[in-house]
Amino acid sequence: MRASRLVLVTTLALISAGAAAAQTAPSSGETPAQREARREAMPPPVLQEDEALQAAIGSDARPAADVARDAFRHPFETLTFWGLTPGSTVVEIEPGRGGWWSAILQPYAQATGGTYVPVNRPLEGMVVADGTADMIVVARAFHNWHRSNPQRTGPYLAAFFKALKPGGILAVEQHRAFEGLNADVTAPTGYVPESHVIHAAQAAGFVLEARSELNANPRDDRNHPFGVWTLPPVRTSAAREGNATDRATPLTEAERTEYDAIGESDRMTLRFRKPA
Repeated sequence: MRASRLVLVTTLALISAGAAAAQTAPSSGETPAQREARREAMPPPVLQEDEALQAAIGSDARPAADVARDAFRHPFETLTFWGLTPGSTVVEIEPGRGGWWSAILQPYAQATGGTYVPVNRPLEGMVVADGTADMIVVARAFHNWHRSNPQRTGPYLAAFFKALKPGGILAVEQHRAFEGLNADVTAPTGYVPESHVIHAAQAAGFVLEARSELNANPRDDRNHPFGVWTLPPVRTSAAREGNATDRATPLTEAERTEYDAIGESDRMTLRFRKPA
């Protein structure tokens, strides 16, 4: 087995520190020593080889801008952690215009005899029949649902639960706020606490199976003048019309360099399962 195909799948029982813009972390958060102790206690690595997934990620068809983000989003490790397998029916929720995950998931499904289904309006229909999806991927969407309508998240998760097979997986990647902060405050800046996602999923019937720090970024202090969108890849550098949380003055060149050096946001990576 080639070294490039070995994947370290981490399953830490950890809620990392995060923060909303212009806010500080609650003093009750986990200390660095406690966090290190959790890392030391994590399970041994799980090794997995999936040549079709490697091929999809390494394909020349992927846009160069997408490939450049692999260092922050770790597609092979993340999809392996979530439990993607050949031949799966995978539903991606609100893949967006760029389709970062879809550029990997769609060719992977084609190569392995699976099915890839993008769904942009879950409440209008999940496209797949009830109880037929193996995996539903939700990437960086919980903050949008909450800031547009705090009551939206519950019905969305109920629709996902209905669409999944018994034993099916809800895979989540999401900008992570500090624990102890209210999602009403953090969501407009692009972040929500990990507990917000966990509680919402559990209320819909899902079981939290594992958490990973694959996509953590300790450099992200969540204190950004234009929310998470200040950071790459969006790189917002001036106030946007209608965004009350934005700073009035644009970034200086020095500030732009500083925020670029942070990299992409700190993100939770979670795996939930619909009980069999």
